[in-house]
Amino acid sequence: MDAEAHRPDPDPGTQDREARAIRREAVRYRELLASERQGAALYRGLAASAAGEQQQIFLELAAVEERHAAHWADKLTALGADVPAPRRPGPRTKLLSWLARRFSVDAVLPFVERAEHSDAGLYEGDPDAAPGMAADERSHARVLTRLRDGTRGDAAEGGRAIARRERWHRNDRSGALRAAVFGVNDGLVSNGSLVMGFAGSGAAGTTILFAGVAGLLAGAFSMAAGEYISMRSQREAYERELSLEAEELRDDPEAEAEELALIYRAKGLDADEAQRVATTIMKDSDTALDTMAREELGLDPEELGSPWSAAFSSLIAFALGAVVVVLPYLFGSGTAALVTAIALAATALFVVGSALGLLNGRTALRSGARQLLVGSGAALAVYFVGHVIGAGRI
Repeated sequence: MDAEAHRPDPDPGTQDREARAIRREAVRYRELLASERQGAALYRGLAASAAGEQQQIFLELAAVEERHAAHWADKLTALGADVPAPRRPGPRTKLLSWLARRFSVDAVLPFVERAEHSDAGLYEGDPDAAPGMAADERSHARVLTRLRDGTRGDAAEGGRAIARRERWHRNDRSGALRAAVFGVNDGLVSNGSLVMGFAGSGAAGTTILFAGVAGLLAGAFSMAAGEYISMRSQREAYERELSLEAEELRDDPEAEAEELALIYRAKGLDADEAQRVATTIMKDSDTALDTMAREELGLDPEELGSPWSAAFSSLIAFALGAVVVVLPYLFGSGTAALVTAIALAATALFVVGSALGLLNGRTALRSGARQLLVGSGAALAVYFVGHVIGAGRI
């Protein structure tokens, strides 16, 4: 008889294990495919708000992510699994793209950079990844760091060397986005705690309402005034740095040309080419000042930050956070208003925490829960303090 007729059927257990392994691989490939597609969509969204070399870099990063996505789609096809159709951009991608349009690409770049650094080792040792994919991910993190620093190659070291010689130069920036994020959080926590403290003391609804409105107004104007003074001081410091740099260019242009040549050598140019570029730039005083401000100081003379914009953003953001616990007392009082205020505050805390988590490339659920826990802890502590004080006066 034919030996093939006596060959035993495959072990059903082995078939099941193989099928489960294939399903696990397919699930993993789909997750990686979705992640790469979202990355490509994010970079294209940022490119839409960028210009010049920065825009080109984002488009190149998007192309790399799309090449990675194609690799995982091919892996799914090889498994015989369905390749899902591209999905719409996720919440994080939409949020970061909107913030880039509303504020600037530079404002959201630190969040994107942080997420890329956390994913830099994603494909290390992965046998299913294509050659070069791990290096691509590491390169993305480095490219974004250089974009944020406004440098290329090892230029940061050259900038630090110059900064050590001219110690009055500083490189610390701020803006309306930062003020808005912290303003909402401060409004929620501080005014929520204030209202909970008065509620815990057993105060009447009108008293709680007055305290909440007073806390909203006092906090909002205090935040705005503080932000205005901070931004005004920072802007004046930057303007002084630019003034000092202009004086240096006027009094000792040769030394400034040498410094600029040093920067370009740190970027990778040879000594002769760096000297030629620096000499060309120094021929025009306005161009020289603009270049030295960007290359040496890390400043954009056209974007020193607006004190009024930061103050207004801070005021509105704090008020939006603070009004949450006040609204229920505008329409009611007693236990119903208190329960509604707690529910609204808890929801707002979770939403703010989730948004911050998305910005930082973290899990929205975990970040929201952490924000809820911290804010609730502060409000609960003040509530019991108010309760103790109120009970002691009865």
